Amino acid sequence: MTGTASVVTSERFASGFTYQEYIASIRVNKERFEEYYIAAHLSSEDKEFFCKAVQHQDGPAKMLVLGEDWCPDVFRGMPVMARIAEASGMEMRIFPRDRNLDIMNEFLKHGQFMSIPVAVFYTRDLTYICHWTERPEPADRERAAIEDKAREEMPGAGEQEIRAVVRDRTRPRYPVWQQESVHEMRLMLAGRLGIL
Repeated sequence: MTGTASVVTSERFASGFTYQEYIASIRVNKERFEEYYIAAHLSSEDKEFFCKAVQHQDGPAKMLVLGEDWCPDVFRGMPVMARIAEASGMEMRIFPRDRNLDIMNEFLKHGQFMSIPVAVFYTRDLTYICHWTERPEPADRERAAIEDKAREEMPGAGEQEIRAVVRDRTRPRYPVWQQESVHEMRLMLAGRLGIL
């Protein structure tokens, strides 16, 4: 996030969808969101950490999420974010990325990519704490290796065909990647708040 004033005001934050409202509004992949919501589990240690973080004086009382229903990283990752919010009492609001590009522009991956989902953590008064983007680091490595292998095995294949194969091969890794996402968000917040 840049040092400039945010477009996310209290009124704007409050205008976002709750998780239930978002799921009711989407047109594709409802069954995928449900599947990964059911699969998303927080350990007792995870729940304890996020509850402790929320109770911290400068802790994350609010979570803003950017996503789109067609994106595999979103239907895998957003349910994890919903579980964190539910377990800790954080207020979570969801904004479709493509209708909220001004918010997205504050949280570009590496300053240039509109990668989603994005989970932005704020204090009660909407002071920015930190944000997490797209997928956990181990998933980036694994996905790249899977894609390289698919390209090696399928010389001359088109992008759509490669993407379909990569999706099929990465799907079994989603539950592990959900746990890695939780772990990374914990570490990020722990570092910002100085708690374990």
